[in-house]
Amino acid sequence: MQTFMGKDFLLSNETARVLYHQHAAKMPIIDYHCHINPQEIMENRKFENITQAWLGGDHYKWRLMRTMGVPEEFVTGNAPDREKFQKFCEAMPYCVGSPVYHWCHLELQRYFDCDLVLNGKNAQAIWDITCEKFKQESHTVRGLIAASRVEAIGTTDDPADSLEYHKALRDDPTNTVVVVPTMRPDKAMNIDKPGFVEYITKLADVCEAKIGNVAELKAALLGRIKFFNELGCRASDHGLDYVTYRIADADTIEMIFKKGLSGSVVTVEEAEIFKTYMMLFFGREFAKLGWVMQLHYGAQRNCNGAMFNLLGPDTGFDAISVRNNGEALVGFLNALVSEGSLPKTILYSLNPNDNAMLGSIIGCFQGDGVGKMQHGSAWWFNDTKRGMEEQMLTLASLGALGSFVGMLTDSRSFLSYPRHEYFRRILCNLVGELVENGEYPRDMAFLGELVEDISYKNTARYFNFG
Repeated sequence: MQTFMGKDFLLSNETARVLYHQHAAKMPIIDYHCHINPQEIMENRKFENITQAWLGGDHYKWRLMRTMGVPEEFVTGNAPDREKFQKFCEAMPYCVGSPVYHWCHLELQRYFDCDLVLNGKNAQAIWDITCEKFKQESHTVRGLIAASRVEAIGTTDDPADSLEYHKALRDDPTNTVVVVPTMRPDKAMNIDKPGFVEYITKLADVCEAKIGNVAELKAALLGRIKFFNELGCRASDHGLDYVTYRIADADTIEMIFKKGLSGSVVTVEEAEIFKTYMMLFFGREFAKLGWVMQLHYGAQRNCNGAMFNLLGPDTGFDAISVRNNGEALVGFLNALVSEGSLPKTILYSLNPNDNAMLGSIIGCFQGDGVGKMQHGSAWWFNDTKRGMEEQMLTLASLGALGSFVGMLTDSRSFLSYPRHEYFRRILCNLVGELVENGEYPRDMAFLGELVEDISYKNTARYFNFG
């Protein structure tokens, strides 16, 4: 029996242990998609305690606490930080097999040299150890990033954002990590959702331009794309409820936009037409610049209306959506490739049943570089040991695992970088099992290169953050 969270955690065979310890573990991190705040990097935030660093904004942890019956006062409410941490620790022993359980213990070990098990009895000791560490310069935001050997970070940013902290970080000689924006233009497309009119007004103000028709909307967005590109942006990200592909003529699109801009309710079909048009526009422009286009889809948002009204979005009340997106996705990608305008693209579905579909679709549109089309890392509810294994095995079965761009954090926490370690251990164990089962030769030199590529080098080549 292995030691709990020991040196060979998740490494069940000798090949895996060699691949991880001699190759994957030494690779730096490129966190190409996350939701951390660049202001906190620029200002080098110093956390007062582990609750601020762990529980603030982390809906993964919030869901587990609610599942164990923790009152909302201790989850997102106004209870003291020490009491919130106590409730979290008391819930943890019941989370057998949870990736959050593994992540948290990796974070305690890597950042705090703490091997204590999270439970109610150990809460005070862990609190004391971590509070002392947070007093040190090594545990400021920049210190944590440096300790994690992070080379580049891609944040998630709205077209109307000022990017002032990205500019400040770029010009700061003391900053040692590349921090670039990633454009997420969802609000400019969501003509069927509350706040669309207000958003277009905000975008117009930022651009110091009038936006009264589709041409003016595109001109404004082109200006923002140029601005983002100048600040190192090399990727977009799109959070789609589902993939749309519904074509209409220019007059119809203009009518729909003006209808939405007037505050009138647009139909489902009209929204799909407008979103398709805008996604094709973005795809063409991103291809010209060599950006990566990331498509995240398949979430049912804000399922609990009462809690949404109380707490707002992104607070732990989303779920997996079951919907056939394959035909629309193929139509969208085919339209771009037919024009020679398909950018490098990463596809992520929240529904694991889409793994094989995505694995087969990307094979239809490859070209212009190794792994141009990617089946993205297991996302959100799939970001588990089994979820990662299933995503990688599907990619291996239907594509080429060696071309994979690997892991991202998709996190708001500066303590989340051990998720890359978690992924790399799972990757090495999976490859090791294939080797020791006689399904792949034990060429350790090549295998070492393979896991180094998937852990880091493929990402560096694919995004080219500089």
